Amino acid sequence: MRISVSEAKAQLTELVRRAEAGETVVLTRHGREAVRLVPVQRAVDRMERRALMQRIRLSGAAKALPGPAAARSQDFLYDDDGLPR
Repeated sequence: MRISVSEAKAQLTELVRRAEAGETVVLTRHGREAVRLVPVQRAVDRMERRALMQRIRLSGAAKALPGPAAARSQDFLYDDDGLPR
């Protein structure tokens, strides 16, 4: 939604409600975009952040594919003396 600043003065409460609901509200001055109303994102508290990190760790662990250890993954390039083949 685009609305001029002068018109927005009378409708500010409604415009804020619409922006909070996710609608894009752009205020214009002389026909040009001046500002955009966007809702403030609330800060994530410590416990929510911990829970999110735990979910990410579990998700990553579930996707891990078994394979050779990284320390030994290049061994096929070298002989028993540690020299390149």
